[in-house]
Amino acid sequence: MSDITIKVQGLGKQYRIGKRQRYNTLRDRIAALATAPFRRLHTAAAERDGQLFWALKDVSFEVNQGEVLGIIGRNGAGKSTLLKILSRITDPTEGVVEIDGRVGSLLEVGTGFHPELTGRENIYLNGAILGMHRGEIQRKFDEIVAFSEVEKFLDTPVKHFSSGMYMRLAFAVAAHLEPEILVVDEVLAVGDAAFQKKCMGKMGDVASHGRTVLFVSHNMNAIEKLCGHVLMLSRGRIQRMGTDIRGIIREFLGGDAEAQDTGRWDNPGDLYVNPWFKPNHMSFRDEAGNFVLMPAANDKPFHLRIEGEVQTLDPDLEVGIAVFAEDGELLFRSFQNDEVQERWPRLRKGRNVLQVKMPARLLNEGTYRVELMVARRNDKWIFCPGREGPPVYLTILGRLSDSPLWIGARPGLLAPVLNWQEIA
Repeated sequence: MSDITIKVQGLGKQYRIGKRQRYNTLRDRIAALATAPFRRLHTAAAERDGQLFWALKDVSFEVNQGEVLGIIGRNGAGKSTLLKILSRITDPTEGVVEIDGRVGSLLEVGTGFHPELTGRENIYLNGAILGMHRGEIQRKFDEIVAFSEVEKFLDTPVKHFSSGMYMRLAFAVAAHLEPEILVVDEVLAVGDAAFQKKCMGKMGDVASHGRTVLFVSHNMNAIEKLCGHVLMLSRGRIQRMGTDIRGIIREFLGGDAEAQDTGRWDNPGDLYVNPWFKPNHMSFRDEAGNFVLMPAANDKPFHLRIEGEVQTLDPDLEVGIAVFAEDGELLFRSFQNDEVQERWPRLRKGRNVLQVKMPARLLNEGTYRVELMVARRNDKWIFCPGREGPPVYLTILGRLSDSPLWIGARPGLLAPVLNWQEIA
């Protein structure tokens, strides 16, 4: 394969809706060969009836050694499915994947960790899974522990780790055990800002030493800084790929015209099902409760209305939003418990409707992605910012100020109108 580290040809992955896949024995596979012609007829009928869908279809690309490939796309585009196939976690339905080198994967928090083993034991376990000798792991052990910053809890079973500690140790193991290919889904969102920056620097360092990185992220700022190539997926197919990073990002951010025009999101069925908070609807409303059509002027406040269902009432449940700029940079977060406790909106079992007010003349002209966040305080993310929660889009155009001198977009991400006074 010369300098080509990953070669993908005609890759496709098909799922049957509502059916759980199982692992087959040798006996099952032999029986399947005999019934293959009949199964093809059943498969065609199931596809016509909408029981089957392609998470990936006709995906072909190549990645060279030492290349950092960013993979972008909206929720359900097929990004995670692609990474699972490249990491040999799941088999493709069709197509061929050729990989030259060991693959280290970080697809979700704690992937490959055994909860009953300590942090120390899991480091050796992951190294063995990657095919490394004990001596190789020992040489890297101190670096892994120092990077993860969990030395104090190293001999504690990882089932007692917080999600942040899990992520720190998992990333440190994946990055330091020197696989030729590092596959990273956007798990970095669970870390604090300082550790995210540290991880970005480490991934750049990995690539500079000739190893290949595949990086999935909704943070377009990180994609632009880190990646030399970008692959954009849409509904399981490659929509665009190349080195024009900024152009592809611009196309991606402007692609969801329907969502941007209406400024609303409705759950099409049973997406985002969980016991704590299942979102059903999000929309921008004006002061009278009417839907806000996009693009919108910025001289009046916006209300974001969130409707959802709570099955299991939890006193530590938090519902909030994260607001991202066009390049994917996080502008701010807000939760329903931001104020004094007496003013917190009360969550109840069953249907809940929350509303948050965004002040007038705060945001600059542009399109902003507003994502739902849900968490159990100090325990776990249910919808993690920048990765999992459903988004709505807010497009601002005009009315940023009453001044005749400032009628268009200003430099910077925000454009607040501040009160100036003359003091004699």
